[in-house]
Amino acid sequence: MAYQQKLAEKLTILNDRGTGVLLRMNYIKKTCLDPKLRPQYLTDKTMEASVKYINKKFPNIDFRGNSQYLVGIQKHKSEVMAAMSSYYDSFIDVMEFRDHVYELLNTIDACQCFFNIAVNFDFTKNYLELIITYISVIVMLSRVEDKKVLVGMYNCAHEMSNGSRWGQLLIREFKLEWKQSSLKMIGVTEALLSLQMLYPRRNLPAEQWRSAQLLSLLSAPASMLDPACCDTMACEYLSLEVMERWILLGYLLCHSSLNTNQSSQELWKMALRSGLYLTIIRDETINIHKITEDYFDGLKGYNIDNYVCCHMYVSGAMHRERRGFLRNALKELVKVLEDEPGLLGPKVLFVFMALSFSRDEVLWLVRYSENIPKTKTPEDYVDSYMAELLFYMERLRTLMTKYSRVVQRYHVQYLAQFDALLLNDTMQNMYVCPEEESVLMTSFVSTLSALTINVSRCLCCLMLQAYTSVSKAPLSLKEYPDLAKVMNMTQFHTKMLDNVQEMLHETSDLSILCFYPRVFEKMFSQSSEEVSMQRYLMSFPLACSHFNQTVHPLCPEETEAVEKRSLRLCVTFLEEIAKQTSSVILEICSEQCNLNDQLLPKHCGQTISAARNKKQKKQTLKKGDVQREKPGTESQRKDRAIVTNMDKLHLTLTELCSSFSGSSDFTVFNHIVTPAEFLTSHLETRLTKIIVRMAHYNQTTQEIGRPSDLLAGIRAYTASLHTLSRYLSLDVTRLVKNVLLQQTQPLDSYGGQTITTLYTNWYLEGLLRQASSNLIVHCPAMHCFVNQTIENEQSFRAEEYSDISEMQALAELIGPYGLKFLSENLMWHITSQVGELKKLVIENMDVLVQMRANFDKPEVMANLQKRLPGENVLKRMTIIGVILSFRAMAQDTLEDIMQKHCPYLMGPIENLRDMVSPDTDIKVTLTVFELASAAGLTCDIDPALVAAVASMRTDNSSVDEEYKLTCLLLVYIAVSLPILALDPNSYYSRHYGGHHNNIHCLATAVNQLSAAMFTVESKNIEQHLKEFLLVASSTLLQLGQNVENRVDGKNRDSIYLLLHMIVEASPFLSQDMLESCFPYVLLRNAYREVYKNYIITLG
Repeated sequence: MAYQQKLAEKLTILNDRGTGVLLRMNYIKKTCLDPKLRPQYLTDKTMEASVKYINKKFPNIDFRGNSQYLVGIQKHKSEVMAAMSSYYDSFIDVMEFRDHVYELLNTIDACQCFFNIAVNFDFTKNYLELIITYISVIVMLSRVEDKKVLVGMYNCAHEMSNGSRWGQLLIREFKLEWKQSSLKMIGVTEALLSLQMLYPRRNLPAEQWRSAQLLSLLSAPASMLDPACCDTMACEYLSLEVMERWILLGYLLCHSSLNTNQSSQELWKMALRSGLYLTIIRDETINIHKITEDYFDGLKGYNIDNYVCCHMYVSGAMHRERRGFLRNALKELVKVLEDEPGLLGPKVLFVFMALSFSRDEVLWLVRYSENIPKTKTPEDYVDSYMAELLFYMERLRTLMTKYSRVVQRYHVQYLAQFDALLLNDTMQNMYVCPEEESVLMTSFVSTLSALTINVSRCLCCLMLQAYTSVSKAPLSLKEYPDLAKVMNMTQFHTKMLDNVQEMLHETSDLSILCFYPRVFEKMFSQSSEEVSMQRYLMSFPLACSHFNQTVHPLCPEETEAVEKRSLRLCVTFLEEIAKQTSSVILEICSEQCNLNDQLLPKHCGQTISAARNKKQKKQTLKKGDVQREKPGTESQRKDRAIVTNMDKLHLTLTELCSSFSGSSDFTVFNHIVTPAEFLTSHLETRLTKIIVRMAHYNQTTQEIGRPSDLLAGIRAYTASLHTLSRYLSLDVTRLVKNVLLQQTQPLDSYGGQTITTLYTNWYLEGLLRQASSNLIVHCPAMHCFVNQTIENEQSFRAEEYSDISEMQALAELIGPYGLKFLSENLMWHITSQVGELKKLVIENMDVLVQMRANFDKPEVMANLQKRLPGENVLKRMTIIGVILSFRAMAQDTLEDIMQKHCPYLMGPIENLRDMVSPDTDIKVTLTVFELASAAGLTCDIDPALVAAVASMRTDNSSVDEEYKLTCLLLVYIAVSLPILALDPNSYYSRHYGGHHNNIHCLATAVNQLSAAMFTVESKNIEQHLKEFLLVASSTLLQLGQNVENRVDGKNRDSIYLLLHMIVEASPFLSQDMLESCFPYVLLRNAYREVYKNYIITLG
């Protein structure tokens, strides 16, 4: 019986096996050609003699007589066998595949099977596919140049290890000849001739497609809901490339029909005119015209010119027109189906036809992009609009996947209510129907009638076709074409229940693009240059999701390589799309930032001046000057046709963002890819660099932009970035937070400098260094730093970088983290000064000890003071005071910013700080103060300064020694205060609210430094500050009693005020303490003296 031969099962298994063997041969060829993957024993110098000998003598290798050539293999025989076994087994698979193919073809020939693509589609298709797969395996085997060496080395190693000649069987049968193999394959003509109605109808120019309104659902609105049916449904989406491969290679096996059958000759010539190259597997192609010439050149009775004269005609223009037609046809189809997805049920055939036609054109262009023939129109082989075609193919696939339940529901009802009834009627009209076949057909009808969405069975028509296509079948399908047509239609409808994904793979698989990376990238580059194509660019990375379908279980070694290549291509495309999009976005942001900059208050001076001159009727412009345009003039235009740069940018942005909105995520080899994350990453990286550039920091000239200007620019960028929500779903808030949070750290995520580092360096090196030299003065009255005199030619105005608004902008920019880093750098400078102060104390320790004991004895103090240099200690303390004053300004502005942004957080922190009392444990106190200081709150003890001072202690230093140095340091400072009266810059300025040489900063330095040092040493701060106050009062009172020396008293009153400032700035001292040791009348007189010469202007 025919069914006992199991022809259908064997065809299915052998086709799958042949595909795997073909991929193995392709993998071996690629591996041997790649120097990095080539087997090591083929490149090892110790094996060079063996390789040459095997290549020369194969297959007649003398394993014993010429052992001197095989020494290398003898030494490593086990390793050679292990390395070559997979290659040898692959060649064994080729031989076994060949034997099974010959056996099956002989069986089919003996059964005298009938083949017709329109009648028994599945049986004919599988038969032709098996033949072409076998030919492809033979061709690929012939292209493996190292096959002799691979087989020969394995056989040598096998014989040396096992002493048997088991491998000789393969050696003798290894050489496969094309012509010998073709003699075995007969009976192909009938199958190929069945294509003479299908292939010409499918291979039509675009003009005929357009005139027939192919694939259009709108051409006949009245029949839009009618199911798309025909007698040859499966043939309608059969790949044109597959048919050409069948025809061109198939007729080489049955070439006698080309001389005897005119239809065969016409069909073959038409296929030849379609191109020069055929795909064997992936990127392996053959020049079919050259092979044809070589093949027929050795055959008698064939005129080569009759068959290959048409090879000069290459249909590049026809394929270009087809792609143009398909772009519009698929666009219309997608728009209609998106609007009415219910049409996927009756018109699903149109979807598969559109996908198959488009895939054929894509594969043709890919194949010929690497093999462009000599032509006068090379532009036919370049398509900058490929992105649109790929995009609509992906949209159709997405629609089919999304609405698969709609398709299932429709076809379940169609099968039960139409196909089952039609099949039953067809059976009733059959004049002969054997009993066994009648039972089978009745079972089909009952199964179709009982199908549901949840329980569906796909009927296997292949076995039925194979059973009814043999010559002596009780029910010959050849005699009942109506039954064949019904079965083909039913088979298609049952596939819509369970095999939709398989159908999509068959009709729209683009995995071949993985093996043409250069062509694929070139297509992407050409499409990205077209503005109208930028909205479709996402189709290129989406195509990479097909590439996992190209791997096969018989060749698992290549899975990793294909996965890496797929991900590399996908990431390359997404990176480029994100790069283009981010460039456009940031260019728009830059333009908006420039426009916003024109509205800043710093630019209004010229406008005010012009308005004032106009009112006073003065000439506002000199000759040759150009009047400055007012902000907003760029929005005025007389003609809407005038396209500005911003118009072009927004158009480009719209196109690019449309590509991101098409797919939120997709999968490439089990990797979930989110395109929007690539854009976010690019924006984050570039925005970080832009913010740093906007600071305009020049390390050479120590120039930097004002914090308020930078903050205004960042706000302009942020406002522009938030407009992205109009185009695509992107978390701009998260993006901006990530970027700005990085700017609060010393280095960003890529190791680059941030604005925190830049401003820290500038304020330390640019502002505070000049303040230490008294070129810049700390001005408590205005809460800023100001330049000392106009004659000092500083490159910047200090108040423009240190007033309240600028410090608030700085706190807004770098936040608590950035200010903490700034404080750490400030503390480093303070500790270096403290270290020098301790050295001074150690050098003058004897004198200081005596002065501490005799501070109330004027005569002794006068003599001791002559032995004590005091300028250096006061200068270093002033530097510390300047630094701490700057830090206090930064902390105050941080508190303002924190109150503005999170008042709900500041309230509890303030309450916690206020709950700390002198009796609280010092560790708890410092912990609370650290929290409060991080929020910008002022604390009695500076925790950062305490930590800095504590870090200076070494293992060799004792607590008592440190305590003694601290006490003597305060004495040193106190007894040195009268020296300040000798400095002409030590006078107090009411305008500044301080002294011209920054000595008013000594108040901050003395209080905070002493508090920190005594906290580290666990001593009473108040007690020691009282001691300092007594010593300082005593020395300053002696300054007042020295009437003879007028130089000493020149700035005496200003120095008196310094003592008052120390008490005012201290949380541990009070006015009562000051009055107990220093007369208040002196302070009152001092204030009167420094203010009486101050000119008061009344408005």
